[in-house]
Amino acid sequence: MKFTKYFLHTRHRPDRRQITDGLIQQAIDAPIREETQSDGRIRVWCFIPDENKYLRVVLLSDRETVHNAFFDRSFKEDKK
Repeated sequence: MKFTKYFLHTRHRPDRRQITDGLIQQAIDAPIREETQSDGRIRVWCFIPDENKYLRVVLLSDRETVHNAFFDRSFKEDKK
């Protein structure tokens, strides 16, 4: 897994310290939703039961480099 300088800086924020590489990999490997932004970046979400929150991970277009990761308070899972 690769990271942007932006991600390496923001991951030290108190609200993001509990987001481990393992949680990020989980979101990449098994997203419940995936969207491509107009700039080519890819957003993926997964539910983290231990936190009872949804994790959003933003990848660069190479699908390998993590640009951002945070618990998305506004995410709503599609009702099926």
